[in-house]
Amino acid sequence: MKIEVYSDMVCPWCRIGKKNMSDALAQWEEQTGGQVPVTYRAYQLDPTLPPEGKPFHESMAAKMGGAERFGPMLQRVTDAGAEIGLTFRFDRVATSPNTLLAHRITALLPADLQDKWVNAVMDAHFEHGRNIGEIDTLLEVANSLGFDTAELRQKLEAGGGIAEVEHDIEAAKALGITGVPFFIIDDKNALSGAYPVSQFMAAFRQITQQSSDA
Repeated sequence: MKIEVYSDMVCPWCRIGKKNMSDALAQWEEQTGGQVPVTYRAYQLDPTLPPEGKPFHESMAAKMGGAERFGPMLQRVTDAGAEIGLTFRFDRVATSPNTLLAHRITALLPADLQDKWVNAVMDAHFEHGRNIGEIDTLLEVANSLGFDTAELRQKLEAGGGIAEVEHDIEAAKALGITGVPFFIIDDKNALSGAYPVSQFMAAFRQITQQSSDA
């Protein structure tokens, strides 16, 4: 079994869905001994954002129909995150960033480093309010994980990761993906949304059974 995850680092439900998937995979490994490789694919909720981003609360309130609607949405996300051990500090988030650079770094990393990278970038944004659209911020996060930041900067300046991100975005369009998180298991089974651990486990069992019956 393998999983591809289409997500965006500024999508709070992607963070929640990713945590649930990771917890389910840990349970699955404990129960079956099987390790499931996960690949992270790029998706941008708003690719039109300028490189410097936009003011978070003002721009999102305008998009969501006003602060009176946006505030309760943030609270629902915060409460949902708290239930599974995730902290959301939207009071610290000042910028809606363009996530292209963050996705490019994901594409440049080996598959076994992508998970902790995506976690760290989401933590930086949602817990610490850091601007993850800025290259220096991203490289500081990469440095904290022990990555070779000089090499990453060199690759980014040479255009590294652009083709991979563009490929992912085109693939998402071809698959009809219009919202994230979106999980593709074994190339043919799709889960759309921030599923709870129990539903991930049920899907894993069903897919494994289908494979054994084939």
